[in-house]
Amino acid sequence: MAAELAEVELTVAGVRRSFHVRAAGREGAPIVLVLHGNQSGMGQLPAEPLMYQWTSFARHADEWGITVVYPAGWEGCWADGRGVTEADAAGIDDVAFLNAVIDWCAVQFGADGDRAVVTGISNGAFMAHRMAVESGDRVAVFAAVAGGLPEALADVRPEYAVSGVLMNGDVDPVVPITGGFSRHRGQDGEMRGATRGLAESARHWREIDGCGEIGAAVTTEGSRRVLAEGGVGGTAVLEWTVFGGGHTWPGTPVPEQFAGTPASAVSLEFDAAEEIWRFAEPLLIAAEARKL
Repeated sequence: MAAELAEVELTVAGVRRSFHVRAAGREGAPIVLVLHGNQSGMGQLPAEPLMYQWTSFARHADEWGITVVYPAGWEGCWADGRGVTEADAAGIDDVAFLNAVIDWCAVQFGADGDRAVVTGISNGAFMAHRMAVESGDRVAVFAAVAGGLPEALADVRPEYAVSGVLMNGDVDPVVPITGGFSRHRGQDGEMRGATRGLAESARHWREIDGCGEIGAAVTTEGSRRVLAEGGVGGTAVLEWTVFGGGHTWPGTPVPEQFAGTPASAVSLEFDAAEEIWRFAEPLLIAAEARKL
């Protein structure tokens, strides 16, 4: 398959699904899945995946030696476990779909099927948490931007330790850094879809992974990050607060109608894709070593 972006279709659990892939130039390249946020009701979207446009993974694919995959959510959204999206309501099995995508790429490109990276923003970030919880045999590293751990997954005990980057802006009006509920209310107006905040989500993953002592915080003008290492199999968890950051992907200005926040709430201090890969590359650990 050529290095250009190509669309692939799969049938999973009787549902026809699709994803775009930007293949690496070498066999066995690590697999990186990039998950979009909730696009339901956003009207006509461009032919190319939004996350292909908004993140720099594809631009660096040859340099980093990675195969980048852009799966498409069902009706523009993911069944991330919160129980609030159209995909959740329709009973879509997105864990099975993303597992199938990873397996397909492993066979097609000769990659290690137990060392994938799954990253996403908002609804895609919640889905990245779910993949880390339920598919640690395939996912070695996850990165959740603007999306904490869904409360519904908090009592699910993963079978594998998974390294994680958890990143949230401290002025995010859609997914507050302190956690909260979905904007999508129930039929009687009840609050639904609770998620944990950044600090609590990071603490949860440190405990799951069995990380050792937390390192000293590294603070810059625009952010604060705290790294915990020494987890099972060498796993690690990075907690990253973006000062003044809204519901956005750091490093990439996006239209306000998509971001939900003014352009000024987009941090340009760093490129989230670059930082995620820098964190993930040394942590692509085989599942056997991460078994809990």
